[in-house]
Amino acid sequence: MKTVRRLLYVDIAASVLLVALAFLSLFFIIDFVDELDSVGRHGRTVWSALGSTSLEVPGHFYDLLPIAVLIGTIYSLARLAQSTEYTILRTSGLGPGRALALLAGLGVAFAALTFVTGDYLAPASERAAVMMRAHYSGGIKLDGNGAWLKDKRMTPQGERNDSINVAGATDDGALTGIRIFEFDAEGRLVTRVQAASGKVGPDGTWRLADVQVTDWPPPDGDQSVRLLKLATLDWPSTLGASVVAAAVLPLSTMTTLELLRYSAHLSDQEQAADQYRVRFWRKALYPFACLVMMALALPFAYLHARSGSVSLKVFGGFMLGISFVLLNNLSDHIGVLSGWTPWFAAAAPSLIYLLLSMAAFAWLVRYR
Repeated sequence: MKTVRRLLYVDIAASVLLVALAFLSLFFIIDFVDELDSVGRHGRTVWSALGSTSLEVPGHFYDLLPIAVLIGTIYSLARLAQSTEYTILRTSGLGPGRALALLAGLGVAFAALTFVTGDYLAPASERAAVMMRAHYSGGIKLDGNGAWLKDKRMTPQGERNDSINVAGATDDGALTGIRIFEFDAEGRLVTRVQAASGKVGPDGTWRLADVQVTDWPPPDGDQSVRLLKLATLDWPSTLGASVVAAAVLPLSTMTTLELLRYSAHLSDQEQAADQYRVRFWRKALYPFACLVMMALALPFAYLHARSGSVSLKVFGGFMLGISFVLLNNLSDHIGVLSGWTPWFAAAAPSLIYLLLSMAAFAWLVRYR
């Protein structure tokens, strides 16, 4: 069994690596050509474009690994079946259950690789790529009305609810275009703070620069609206740097744990968190897609050689992989719009393809 395991694992791993390198090379060229459009602007060079493109490779590897596992495994098993090597293994005692267990063991290894890449390598490299682009483009400019955050805190005057808007960020971590609207417990606007820039300190205090503060008096007071202009201002807040970064940076820069924490923060502040819950479950369950891809590839080993050439089977695997990615992305949006349970919206594509693979495997083993 050790010899069989070594034969299958080495052959499949080599095929998966070859497919992954082919996909990564294609995406690298496409991204690099797209980055060349910004060369020459704001001091951007070809080397910086090459560097930001290289930093996106781990993210692409994370997204493409399940598809590479599917296509590489299909290619390896179909080639073994066409050369009758797999038939010899079957007659030597490699039954369907044992073959499935062997592939499951390799699938666990690929799932572990997917998890490490998606939670450690890809977020760090994506964050570095974003900051590199921000250095040459003058900062991170958020679409629409920017990022909105909510904060609830206690002050000597009572409970205060803050609505904070951030227009963008710089490459050194400073926030730009900050607007803070402070409301009292009755929902009345008490203070409006507008700052050109600011940074979040380790203790959660926002250190604002070039500040304009507008204070509204209480309804029963005789004071008039007070307007202050300050060079700096320390604004107390419970929002830490990690929460602010999650709101400003793309979702691809967040780990599984960061998605969980940020979705919990949004729920505590009574903000819409469905998108982040679905994204958390999708990221948490995504490594198990490698196991599903392994199970989906195994039936191709039981197809007779006259059922199609290796290239035709690889093309079929490619189409299955593309359909899985499309369904996986579509289920996120459908789940959020339809109000599905987040874990079900994230797991539905994998469950569908797992049932499909098991049905095809059982039919081929029993009737073919």
